[in-house]
Amino acid sequence: MRIELPRTSERFGANVFYGPVQVYELDSGFRGQGGAEEGAIIALPYERLHEIQRQMAVVVPVRGERIRLVEGILFAIPNQCLAIVVSNSPREPVDRFRVEQQALCTFARLARKRVVLLHQKDPLVGKAFLDAGYPELVGDDGLVRDGKAEGMLIALAVARLAGKRYLGFVDADNYSPGAAHEYICEYAAGFALAECQYAMVRILWQSKPKYVDGQVYFAKWGRTSRRTNHFLNQLISRYTGFETDIMATGNSGEHALTLELALRLDYATKYAVEPQHIISLLERFGGERESPYPDVMREGVEIFQIESRNPHFHRAGEPDHIREMTGVALRTIHGSFLCPAALRREIEDDLRLHGVLSDDDPPVEPVRRYPPLLDMDFGTFHHTVERRLQTTSVEPVRLQKKGMSRPQPPSMGRTRPVRGRPADDQGGTSPPDQ
Repeated sequence: MRIELPRTSERFGANVFYGPVQVYELDSGFRGQGGAEEGAIIALPYERLHEIQRQMAVVVPVRGERIRLVEGILFAIPNQCLAIVVSNSPREPVDRFRVEQQALCTFARLARKRVVLLHQKDPLVGKAFLDAGYPELVGDDGLVRDGKAEGMLIALAVARLAGKRYLGFVDADNYSPGAAHEYICEYAAGFALAECQYAMVRILWQSKPKYVDGQVYFAKWGRTSRRTNHFLNQLISRYTGFETDIMATGNSGEHALTLELALRLDYATKYAVEPQHIISLLERFGGERESPYPDVMREGVEIFQIESRNPHFHRAGEPDHIREMTGVALRTIHGSFLCPAALRREIEDDLRLHGVLSDDDPPVEPVRRYPPLLDMDFGTFHHTVERRLQTTSVEPVRLQKKGMSRPQPPSMGRTRPVRGRPADDQGGTSPPDQ
């Protein structure tokens, strides 16, 4: 991949937010066909991206999407990645999860792809989180709560057990397998550019096509993204003292994290999970309060935003769905201890203006948040859920055993010039495929 190096950035404590960068070539060939250039654009060889993808789990949250859409996303996931599908599809009157399981088993057998499929409401999964000391995720019925973030936390635990170093998310309502494949390649490109083990990559869609007056109109911004980005930038500006537009991916469902970072962030329920990641970075590593993770403060966090080349075709949201997404996103910002009183009032005015709140509604309530998964007892979680994981994996996934030690921080294998040294790879060897 040939990609632009970040030109702009904003620092907030230990966080470095890089401005959006563009891709100039989706496949720049093998190492011998080019190599890394110095300057504004860098060529990332296929081997380097493949190496990162071998250590990556790609998560597909599913809730009632058409099975052909889910299959299309699986077609797009590179074979070297581990695919984790967490379904919350209804099981009555038609057992859609069973339909998904049959289709995914057929696909994985033909493609020889490693796929883990779990249902979010599996009682054994809820019991595993309770046994492991993470009861926040489980409701009074003993089952994992509904919501996208809740499914993502299940996948994060599975990826940790599988020994993966990177975790990427792709929404299941994407009509274009080519776009989903591009996102996963761009995740790997972002991690190749990272100079620390705490990194996040967020995709900025080049366009979201829609029909306007009988013609296809390639809109740049979604209805929710525009407002979420505005208030996130306002929040950052209030502390830096300089107005900024650095944040362009506040609602990016397509994003990826290193496992070391993903385990140290808190999560917000349902559609608040994407902006909550940014809020969590600001709160935990912004320097306004003492961080529970001084190692992250010393090393720093890098947040990359990469603009895709494929348009993003997905299921159009209904007005009520858009209001719900916008409401939880802005409530996430509103509920942060970083949010000044004046900005809170602006958010409340915006929610009333767009019909999310009325004048008679009570004050804005914060969204449900889940603490970092790092301190969960993964050995106990593994013991409880191991059999289910093995029986739902089309090709059994090798899991780390009970009593496992915490994995060593990954060698990021820098690709761009660092401290005046040459631009070739400087990382160590990779572990065998998990």
